[in-house]
Amino acid sequence: MSEQKKRLKRLQWSTFLAATFGYGMYYVCRLSLNVMKKPIVDEGIFSETELGIIGSVLFFTYAIGKFTNGFLADRSNIKRFMTTGLLVTALVNLCLGFTNSFILFAILWGISGWFQSMGAASCVVGLSRWFSDKERGSFYGFWSASHNIGEALTFIIVASVVSVLGWRYGFLGAGLVGLIGALIIWRFLHDTPQSEGLPAVNQPKEKKEMNAAEAADYNKAQKQVLLMPAIWILALSSAFMYISRYAVNSWGVFYLEAEKGYTTLDASFIISINSVCGIVGTVFSGFISDKLFGGRRNVPALIFGLMNAALCLFLLVPGTHTWVDVAAMILFGTSIGVLLCFLGGLMAVDIAPRNASGAALGVVGIASYIGAGLQDVMSGVLIEGNKTVVDGTDVYDFTYINWFWIGAAILSVLLALLVWNARNKEPE
Repeated sequence: MSEQKKRLKRLQWSTFLAATFGYGMYYVCRLSLNVMKKPIVDEGIFSETELGIIGSVLFFTYAIGKFTNGFLADRSNIKRFMTTGLLVTALVNLCLGFTNSFILFAILWGISGWFQSMGAASCVVGLSRWFSDKERGSFYGFWSASHNIGEALTFIIVASVVSVLGWRYGFLGAGLVGLIGALIIWRFLHDTPQSEGLPAVNQPKEKKEMNAAEAADYNKAQKQVLLMPAIWILALSSAFMYISRYAVNSWGVFYLEAEKGYTTLDASFIISINSVCGIVGTVFSGFISDKLFGGRRNVPALIFGLMNAALCLFLLVPGTHTWVDVAAMILFGTSIGVLLCFLGGLMAVDIAPRNASGAALGVVGIASYIGAGLQDVMSGVLIEGNKTVVDGTDVYDFTYINWFWIGAAILSVLLALLVWNARNKEPE
Protein backbone atom coordinates (compact mmCIF):
# COMPACT_ATOMS: atom_id res chain seq x y z
CA MET A 1 0.00 0.00 0.00
CA SER A 2 1.41 3.39 -0.98
CA GLU A 3 2.19 6.03 1.62
CA GLN A 4 -0.66 8.21 0.32
CA LYS A 5 -3.19 5.39 0.69
CA LYS A 6 -1.96 4.64 4.22
CA ARG A 7 -2.35 8.29 5.16
CA LEU A 8 -5.83 8.44 3.62
CA LYS A 9 -6.92 5.36 5.56
CA ARG A 10 -5.54 6.80 8.80
CA LEU A 11 -7.34 10.12 8.33
CA GLN A 12 -10.56 8.34 7.35
CA TRP A 13 -10.55 6.37 10.59
CA SER A 14 -9.56 9.43 12.60
CA THR A 15 -12.48 11.41 11.16
CA PHE A 16 -14.92 8.53 11.53
CA LEU A 17 -14.03 7.81 15.18
CA ALA A 18 -14.00 11.52 16.11
CA ALA A 19 -17.44 11.96 14.53
CA THR A 20 -18.79 8.87 16.29
CA PHE A 21 -17.57 9.56 19.82
CA GLY A 22 -17.89 13.33 19.46
CA TYR A 23 -21.53 13.09 18.46
CA GLY A 24 -22.13 10.64 21.30
CA MET A 25 -21.01 13.39 23.68
CA TYR A 26 -23.42 15.77 21.96
CA TYR A 27 -26.16 13.42 23.15
CA VAL A 28 -24.97 13.47 26.76
CA CYS A 29 -25.46 17.25 26.75
CA ARG A 30 -28.83 16.93 24.99
CA LEU A 31 -30.40 14.20 27.15
CA SER A 32 -29.13 15.30 30.55
CA LEU A 33 -32.48 16.85 31.52
CA ASN A 34 -34.36 13.59 30.90
CA VAL A 35 -32.67 11.86 33.84
CA MET A 36 -33.54 14.70 36.22
CA LYS A 37 -37.23 15.31 35.56
CA LYS A 38 -38.64 13.41 38.54
CA PRO A 39 -36.21 14.94 41.09
CA ILE A 40 -36.95 18.42 39.66
CA VAL A 41 -40.72 17.83 39.98
CA ASP A 42 -40.32 16.38 43.48
CA GLU A 43 -38.42 19.50 44.59
CA GLY A 44 -41.16 21.71 43.15
CA ILE A 45 -38.77 23.52 40.80
CA PHE A 46 -40.86 22.91 37.66
CA SER A 47 -44.13 21.09 36.89
CA GLU A 48 -44.52 18.27 34.36
CA THR A 49 -46.07 20.68 31.86
CA GLU A 50 -43.24 23.18 32.30
CA LEU A 51 -40.68 20.42 31.78
CA GLY A 52 -42.55 19.38 28.64
CA ILE A 53 -42.40 22.96 27.34
CA ILE A 54 -38.70 23.24 28.20
CA GLY A 55 -37.98 19.97 26.42
CA SER A 56 -39.96 21.03 23.36
CA VAL A 57 -38.03 24.31 23.09
CA LEU A 58 -34.84 22.35 22.53
CA PHE A 59 -36.50 20.14 19.93
CA PHE A 60 -38.00 23.08 18.02
CA THR A 61 -34.78 25.10 17.93
CA TYR A 62 -32.93 21.91 17.06
CA ALA A 63 -35.36 21.20 14.21
CA ILE A 64 -34.94 24.67 12.69
CA GLY A 65 -31.20 24.58 13.27
CA LYS A 66 -30.84 21.12 11.79
CA PHE A 67 -32.64 22.28 8.64
CA THR A 68 -30.53 25.42 8.15
CA ASN A 69 -27.29 23.91 9.41
CA GLY A 70 -27.79 20.95 7.09
CA PHE A 71 -27.49 23.39 4.18
CA LEU A 72 -24.58 25.26 5.80
CA ALA A 73 -22.64 22.08 6.55
CA ASP A 74 -22.41 21.29 2.84
CA ARG A 75 -20.31 24.47 2.48
CA SER A 76 -18.53 24.57 5.85
CA ASN A 77 -15.29 23.46 7.46
CA ILE A 78 -16.91 20.65 9.45
CA LYS A 79 -14.09 20.50 12.01
CA ARG A 80 -14.76 24.08 13.17
CA PHE A 81 -18.52 23.74 12.69
CA MET A 82 -18.91 20.63 14.85
CA THR A 83 -16.48 21.77 17.57
CA THR A 84 -18.32 25.08 18.01
CA GLY A 85 -21.68 23.37 18.43
CA LEU A 86 -20.54 21.00 21.17
CA LEU A 87 -18.55 23.67 23.00
CA VAL A 88 -21.59 25.96 23.33
CA THR A 89 -24.02 23.21 24.37
CA ALA A 90 -21.52 22.03 27.01
CA LEU A 91 -21.27 25.54 28.45
CA VAL A 92 -25.08 25.75 28.56
CA ASN A 93 -25.23 22.54 30.62
CA LEU A 94 -22.71 23.98 33.06
CA CYS A 95 -24.98 27.01 33.52
CA LEU A 96 -28.22 25.03 33.97
CA GLY A 97 -27.06 23.57 37.28
CA PHE A 98 -27.37 27.07 38.76
CA THR A 99 -30.75 28.00 37.21
CA ASN A 100 -34.20 27.95 38.86
CA SER A 101 -36.01 30.40 36.58
CA PHE A 102 -38.38 28.73 34.11
CA ILE A 103 -37.91 31.43 31.46
CA LEU A 104 -34.11 31.46 31.73
CA PHE A 105 -33.97 27.67 31.78
CA ALA A 106 -36.11 27.46 28.62
CA ILE A 107 -34.00 30.10 26.82
CA LEU A 108 -30.73 28.36 27.67
CA TRP A 109 -32.12 24.95 26.69
CA GLY A 110 -33.31 26.45 23.39
CA ILE A 111 -29.84 27.90 22.71
CA SER A 112 -28.41 24.45 23.39
CA GLY A 113 -30.85 22.98 20.86
CA TRP A 114 -29.67 25.31 18.11
CA PHE A 115 -26.00 24.48 18.61
CA GLN A 116 -26.81 20.78 19.02
CA SER A 117 -28.03 20.86 15.43
CA MET A 118 -24.49 21.42 14.16
CA GLY A 119 -23.46 17.89 15.09
CA ALA A 120 -25.35 15.45 12.85
CA ALA A 121 -25.03 17.59 9.72
CA SER A 122 -21.26 17.86 10.18
CA CYS A 123 -20.97 14.10 10.62
CA VAL A 124 -23.05 13.05 7.61
CA VAL A 125 -21.27 15.58 5.37
CA GLY A 126 -17.96 14.28 6.67
CA LEU A 127 -18.92 10.70 5.82
CA SER A 128 -19.93 11.79 2.33
CA ARG A 129 -16.59 13.57 1.86
CA TRP A 130 -14.34 10.85 3.24
CA PHE A 131 -16.03 7.61 2.12
CA SER A 132 -17.21 6.33 -1.26
CA ASP A 133 -20.81 5.36 -1.99
CA LYS A 134 -19.87 1.68 -1.69
CA GLU A 135 -18.57 2.21 1.85
CA ARG A 136 -20.93 4.88 3.13
CA GLY A 137 -23.84 2.63 4.16
CA SER A 138 -21.69 0.50 6.44
CA PHE A 139 -19.83 3.44 7.98
CA TYR A 140 -23.09 5.39 8.37
CA GLY A 141 -24.49 2.44 10.31
CA PHE A 142 -21.47 2.33 12.60
CA TRP A 143 -21.54 6.12 13.05
CA SER A 144 -25.23 6.01 13.94
CA ALA A 145 -24.23 4.04 17.04
CA SER A 146 -22.99 7.38 18.40
CA HIS A 147 -26.61 8.25 19.25
CA ASN A 148 -26.89 5.16 21.40
CA ILE A 149 -23.44 5.54 22.94
CA GLY A 150 -24.42 9.02 24.09
CA GLU A 151 -27.80 7.85 25.38
CA ALA A 152 -26.23 4.99 27.34
CA LEU A 153 -23.60 7.29 28.85
CA THR A 154 -26.35 9.70 29.87
CA PHE A 155 -28.61 7.13 31.51
CA ILE A 156 -25.74 5.47 33.37
CA ILE A 157 -23.17 8.15 34.22
CA VAL A 158 -25.43 11.17 34.64
CA ALA A 159 -28.01 9.09 36.53
CA SER A 160 -25.30 7.90 38.92
CA VAL A 161 -24.18 11.49 39.55
CA VAL A 162 -27.79 12.59 40.14
CA SER A 163 -28.46 9.69 42.53
CA VAL A 164 -25.41 10.54 44.65
CA LEU A 165 -25.10 14.33 44.41
CA GLY A 166 -28.46 15.63 43.14
CA TRP A 167 -29.79 16.93 39.83
CA ARG A 168 -27.72 20.13 39.74
CA TYR A 169 -24.49 18.15 39.64
CA GLY A 170 -25.94 16.06 36.82
CA PHE A 171 -25.82 19.12 34.56
CA LEU A 172 -22.27 19.88 35.65
CA GLY A 173 -21.21 16.32 34.81
CA ALA A 174 -22.84 16.49 31.37
CA GLY A 175 -21.12 19.81 30.67
CA LEU A 176 -17.70 18.40 31.49
CA VAL A 177 -18.32 15.44 29.15
CA GLY A 178 -19.20 17.92 26.41
CA LEU A 179 -15.99 19.90 26.90
CA ILE A 180 -13.94 16.71 26.56
CA GLY A 181 -15.86 15.88 23.38
CA ALA A 182 -15.13 19.30 21.87
CA LEU A 183 -11.40 18.73 22.39
CA ILE A 184 -11.62 15.30 20.72
CA ILE A 185 -13.41 16.72 17.68
CA TRP A 186 -10.97 19.60 17.30
CA ARG A 187 -7.97 17.28 17.46
CA PHE A 188 -9.09 14.31 15.37
CA LEU A 189 -11.86 15.39 12.94
CA HIS A 190 -10.75 16.51 9.45
CA ASP A 191 -12.64 18.65 6.95
CA THR A 192 -11.98 17.14 3.50
CA PRO A 193 -9.34 14.90 1.89
CA GLN A 194 -8.34 17.91 -0.25
CA SER A 195 -7.67 20.00 2.89
CA GLU A 196 -5.12 17.35 3.88
CA GLY A 197 -3.45 17.32 0.46
CA LEU A 198 -5.24 14.18 -0.73
CA PRO A 199 -7.46 13.60 -3.78
CA ALA A 200 -11.25 13.68 -3.35
CA VAL A 201 -12.56 10.25 -2.34
CA ASN A 202 -15.80 10.45 -4.32
CA GLN A 203 -14.20 11.25 -7.68
CA PRO A 204 -14.87 8.31 -10.05
CA LYS A 205 -11.76 6.46 -11.17
CA GLU A 206 -12.89 6.55 -14.78
CA LYS A 207 -14.66 9.42 -16.43
CA LYS A 208 -18.32 8.57 -16.84
CA GLU A 209 -21.55 10.38 -17.39
CA MET A 210 -23.22 11.85 -14.30
CA ASN A 211 -26.88 12.68 -14.02
CA ALA A 212 -28.03 16.30 -14.17
CA ALA A 213 -28.54 16.69 -10.42
CA GLU A 214 -25.02 15.51 -9.56
CA ALA A 215 -23.49 17.76 -12.21
CA ALA A 216 -25.43 20.83 -11.05
CA ASP A 217 -24.29 23.32 -8.48
CA TYR A 218 -25.25 23.18 -4.79
CA ASN A 219 -28.30 25.41 -5.15
CA LYS A 220 -29.85 23.35 -7.92
CA ALA A 221 -29.18 20.06 -6.12
CA GLN A 222 -30.60 21.32 -2.85
CA LYS A 223 -33.71 22.66 -4.62
CA GLN A 224 -34.24 19.22 -6.11
CA VAL A 225 -34.21 17.73 -2.60
CA LEU A 226 -37.02 20.10 -1.55
CA LEU A 227 -39.15 18.97 -4.52
CA MET A 228 -38.83 15.21 -3.95
CA PRO A 229 -42.10 13.73 -2.50
CA ALA A 230 -40.25 10.64 -1.24
CA ILE A 231 -38.00 12.83 0.93
CA TRP A 232 -41.01 14.48 2.60
CA ILE A 233 -42.81 11.16 3.18
CA LEU A 234 -39.65 9.82 4.79
CA ALA A 235 -39.48 12.99 6.88
CA LEU A 236 -43.04 12.46 8.17
CA SER A 237 -42.37 8.79 8.86
CA SER A 238 -39.25 9.76 10.78
CA ALA A 239 -41.26 12.34 12.74
CA PHE A 240 -43.59 9.65 14.10
CA MET A 241 -40.65 7.37 14.80
CA TYR A 242 -39.04 10.20 16.77
CA ILE A 243 -42.23 10.63 18.81
CA SER A 244 -41.96 7.05 20.06
CA ARG A 245 -38.18 7.26 20.37
CA TYR A 246 -38.14 10.42 22.46
CA ALA A 247 -41.21 9.40 24.41
CA VAL A 248 -39.01 6.69 25.92
CA ASN A 249 -35.84 8.79 26.07
CA SER A 250 -37.51 11.93 27.46
CA TRP A 251 -40.12 10.41 29.77
CA GLY A 252 -39.12 6.74 30.15
CA VAL A 253 -37.22 7.28 33.40
CA PHE A 254 -40.06 9.43 34.77
CA TYR A 255 -42.61 6.78 33.66
CA LEU A 256 -40.80 3.93 35.41
CA GLU A 257 -40.43 5.96 38.60
CA ALA A 258 -44.03 7.23 38.70
CA GLU A 259 -45.92 4.23 37.27
CA LYS A 260 -43.83 1.25 38.35
CA GLY A 261 -41.98 2.48 41.43
CA TYR A 262 -38.38 2.18 40.26
CA THR A 263 -35.65 4.36 41.74
CA THR A 264 -33.95 6.94 39.50
CA LEU A 265 -30.86 4.74 39.11
CA ASP A 266 -32.82 1.54 38.39
CA ALA A 267 -35.16 3.29 35.95
CA SER A 268 -32.19 4.87 34.16
CA PHE A 269 -30.47 1.49 33.93
CA ILE A 270 -33.52 -0.08 32.26
CA ILE A 271 -33.82 2.80 29.76
CA SER A 272 -30.08 2.56 29.06
CA ILE A 273 -30.64 -1.02 27.83
CA ASN A 274 -32.72 0.49 25.03
CA SER A 275 -29.73 2.64 24.09
CA VAL A 276 -27.14 -0.14 24.30
CA CYS A 277 -29.25 -2.46 22.13
CA GLY A 278 -29.73 0.41 19.72
CA ILE A 279 -25.99 0.21 19.08
CA VAL A 280 -26.44 -3.32 17.73
CA GLY A 281 -29.24 -2.14 15.43
CA THR A 282 -27.38 0.86 14.09
CA VAL A 283 -24.01 -0.86 13.68
CA PHE A 284 -25.40 -3.72 11.63
CA SER A 285 -28.20 -1.88 9.80
CA GLY A 286 -26.06 -0.39 7.05
CA PHE A 287 -23.92 -3.53 6.72
CA ILE A 288 -26.96 -5.84 6.40
CA SER A 289 -28.73 -3.61 3.91
CA ASP A 290 -25.57 -3.15 1.82
CA LYS A 291 -24.55 -6.83 1.79
CA LEU A 292 -27.86 -8.73 1.95
CA PHE A 293 -30.27 -6.36 0.21
CA GLY A 294 -28.03 -4.74 -2.40
CA GLY A 295 -28.17 -1.31 -0.76
CA ARG A 296 -31.97 -1.30 -0.42
CA ARG A 297 -33.12 -0.14 3.01
CA ASN A 298 -36.89 -0.71 2.78
CA VAL A 299 -37.07 -4.44 3.66
CA PRO A 300 -35.04 -4.27 6.89
CA ALA A 301 -36.77 -0.98 7.74
CA LEU A 302 -40.15 -2.75 7.59
CA ILE A 303 -38.98 -5.79 9.56
CA PHE A 304 -37.53 -3.74 12.40
CA GLY A 305 -40.39 -1.26 12.23
CA LEU A 306 -42.76 -4.08 13.19
CA MET A 307 -40.52 -4.80 16.19
CA ASN A 308 -41.68 -1.48 17.62
CA ALA A 309 -44.66 -3.45 18.93
CA ALA A 310 -42.32 -4.20 21.86
CA LEU A 311 -43.39 -0.79 23.15
CA CYS A 312 -46.68 -2.47 24.11
CA LEU A 313 -44.82 -4.74 26.57
CA PHE A 314 -43.26 -1.72 28.21
CA LEU A 315 -46.47 0.33 28.46
CA LEU A 316 -49.38 -2.11 28.70
CA VAL A 317 -48.10 -4.83 31.07
CA PRO A 318 -49.12 -3.60 34.56
CA GLY A 319 -46.99 -3.89 37.65
CA THR A 320 -43.26 -4.05 38.26
CA HIS A 321 -41.79 -6.86 36.17
CA THR A 322 -38.14 -6.06 35.66
CA TRP A 323 -37.44 -8.75 33.08
CA VAL A 324 -40.49 -7.78 31.02
CA ASP A 325 -39.31 -4.18 30.96
CA VAL A 326 -35.77 -5.27 30.12
CA ALA A 327 -36.99 -7.51 27.28
CA ALA A 328 -39.16 -4.68 25.93
CA MET A 329 -36.21 -2.31 25.92
CA ILE A 330 -34.00 -4.87 24.13
CA LEU A 331 -36.51 -5.26 21.30
CA PHE A 332 -37.50 -1.61 21.15
CA GLY A 333 -33.93 -0.36 21.29
CA THR A 334 -32.77 -2.69 18.51
CA SER A 335 -35.63 -1.68 16.25
CA ILE A 336 -35.20 2.05 16.90
CA GLY A 337 -31.48 1.68 16.22
CA VAL A 338 -32.20 0.39 12.72
CA LEU A 339 -35.00 2.88 12.03
CA LEU A 340 -32.87 5.77 13.25
CA CYS A 341 -30.27 4.85 10.66
CA PHE A 342 -32.73 4.29 7.80
CA LEU A 343 -35.71 6.60 8.33
CA GLY A 344 -33.67 9.18 10.19
CA GLY A 345 -31.23 9.82 7.38
CA LEU A 346 -29.70 7.08 5.26
CA MET A 347 -32.73 6.41 3.02
CA ALA A 348 -33.01 10.14 2.30
CA VAL A 349 -29.27 10.50 1.70
CA ASP A 350 -29.39 7.51 -0.67
CA ILE A 351 -32.00 9.03 -2.99
CA ALA A 352 -30.73 12.62 -2.80
CA PRO A 353 -28.04 14.13 -5.07
CA ARG A 354 -24.58 13.52 -3.64
CA ASN A 355 -23.77 17.21 -3.25
CA ALA A 356 -26.95 17.80 -1.24
CA SER A 357 -26.54 15.15 1.48
CA GLY A 358 -26.68 17.77 4.22
CA ALA A 359 -29.85 19.27 2.75
CA ALA A 360 -31.57 15.86 2.64
CA LEU A 361 -30.64 15.28 6.27
CA GLY A 362 -31.91 18.77 7.09
CA VAL A 363 -35.39 18.10 5.63
CA VAL A 364 -35.73 14.83 7.55
CA GLY A 365 -34.23 16.42 10.65
CA ILE A 366 -36.62 19.36 10.89
CA ALA A 367 -39.65 17.06 10.59
CA SER A 368 -38.21 14.56 13.06
CA TYR A 369 -37.54 17.07 15.78
CA ILE A 370 -40.80 18.95 15.31
CA GLY A 371 -42.42 15.59 16.01
CA ALA A 372 -40.19 15.10 19.05
CA GLY A 373 -40.98 18.62 20.29
CA LEU A 374 -44.74 18.17 19.96
CA GLN A 375 -44.37 14.88 21.79
CA ASP A 376 -42.65 16.53 24.75
CA VAL A 377 -45.35 19.18 25.14
CA MET A 378 -48.24 16.75 24.74
CA SER A 379 -46.64 14.20 27.06
CA GLY A 380 -46.06 16.81 29.77
CA VAL A 381 -49.62 18.12 29.51
CA LEU A 382 -51.18 14.63 29.49
CA ILE A 383 -49.07 13.46 32.42
CA GLU A 384 -49.86 16.47 34.61
CA GLY A 385 -53.50 16.57 33.45
CA ASN A 386 -54.05 12.98 34.58
CA LYS A 387 -52.31 13.36 37.94
CA THR A 388 -54.09 13.25 41.29
CA VAL A 389 -52.68 13.71 44.77
CA VAL A 390 -53.57 10.95 47.23
CA ASP A 391 -52.38 11.36 50.83
CA GLY A 392 -49.70 13.76 49.66
CA THR A 393 -48.43 11.39 46.95
CA ASP A 394 -48.67 12.04 43.20
CA VAL A 395 -50.65 9.31 41.42
CA TYR A 396 -50.62 9.21 37.60
CA ASP A 397 -52.97 7.69 35.03
CA PHE A 398 -50.89 6.94 31.92
CA THR A 399 -53.69 5.48 29.75
CA TYR A 400 -53.75 8.31 27.20
CA ILE A 401 -49.98 8.54 27.13
CA ASN A 402 -49.64 4.83 26.38
CA TRP A 403 -51.80 4.94 23.25
CA PHE A 404 -50.32 8.23 22.08
CA TRP A 405 -46.83 6.70 22.06
CA ILE A 406 -47.90 3.36 20.55
CA GLY A 407 -49.97 5.06 17.82
CA ALA A 408 -46.97 7.10 16.69
CA ALA A 409 -44.86 3.95 16.31
CA ILE A 410 -47.52 2.33 14.13
CA LEU A 411 -47.94 5.39 11.89
CA SER A 412 -44.20 5.55 11.31
CA VAL A 413 -44.16 2.07 9.76
CA LEU A 414 -47.26 2.73 7.62
CA LEU A 415 -45.77 5.90 6.14
CA ALA A 416 -42.45 4.19 5.44
CA LEU A 417 -44.32 1.71 3.24
CA LEU A 418 -45.31 4.56 0.91
CA VAL A 419 -41.69 4.99 -0.22
CA TRP A 420 -41.09 1.26 -0.69
CA ASN A 421 -40.05 1.73 -4.31
CA ALA A 422 -37.79 4.75 -3.81
CA ARG A 423 -34.62 4.05 -5.78
CA ASN A 424 -31.11 4.37 -4.41
CA LYS A 425 -28.31 6.07 -6.34
CA GLU A 426 -26.27 3.54 -8.28
CA PRO A 427 -22.87 2.89 -6.65
CA GLU A 428 -19.81 3.92 -8.57
